[in-house]
Amino acid sequence: MQNAESASGHPPQRCPYVLDNAAPQTLARFSALADLYDGTTIGHLERIGVDRGWTCWEIGAGPGSIAKWLADRVGPSGSVLATDIDIRFLKDLQAKFTTRRHDIVSDPLPDQSFDLIHARLVLVHLPERENVLNRMIAALKPGGWLLTEEFDSVFAFAAPEHYPQEVGLKSALSFREIMIARGVDAGFGRSLAGHLCIRGMEDVTAEGRLLMYRGGSPGTRLIRANLEQLREDILASGAVTPLEFEQDLARLDQPDFMTPSPVMWSVAGRRPAA
Repeated sequence: MQNAESASGHPPQRCPYVLDNAAPQTLARFSALADLYDGTTIGHLERIGVDRGWTCWEIGAGPGSIAKWLADRVGPSGSVLATDIDIRFLKDLQAKFTTRRHDIVSDPLPDQSFDLIHARLVLVHLPERENVLNRMIAALKPGGWLLTEEFDSVFAFAAPEHYPQEVGLKSALSFREIMIARGVDAGFGRSLAGHLCIRGMEDVTAEGRLLMYRGGSPGTRLIRANLEQLREDILASGAVTPLEFEQDLARLDQPDFMTPSPVMWSVAGRRPAA
């Protein structure tokens, strides 16, 4: 059942994420992320072996596309808990799975253990990310699987001096600097496999996926949503003029636009059975 309060029983606090889900650009960002990465996520879940009867927790469920896939996969003999600090986009799906407003940083863990926990683009936003990773592992059953997926944007830059077809956007660079200044770890995705290994997880696998975003594609829809949401912050930084900002947005629709994506690291590990 859907819960209008957080798991701690208190009204929800203001969203701590830089990209607040209350912003009008949120649905466009969610749609683009689903188009870009849901197929990859589902492929990893299939390789893990998610099956009928599994108990799953989807953290930072957003619009619920992966939670819905999990619910169909585990069937009526299984269960899916979908949580987020803002569950407004899950309301229409509450018949498919259990939804709960939950802050993974501070709210108590659910009173059950899970065969699978999945989170995508959650940890990079959290200064407490390493402690949150500990909490996620603690919520697994012995032998349960954790799949975490996070960006690494440290080395993913357009380099037109070497690849003339690539386009660098000043607004995108400013966006990245703002995110880092507010606590986002731009390189955390690459370190995930190491974090799982030192925590004793078994059968750890890691795969990085780099895309080339083209004009008018889901990738540039994602860039547009991000830039428009932080428009005022980008302009206030002084690194980009209003004209340059509008020119960058216009470039995103041009068919010859091309820029590399961040690397999406998908990292899976199994809690020891003993």
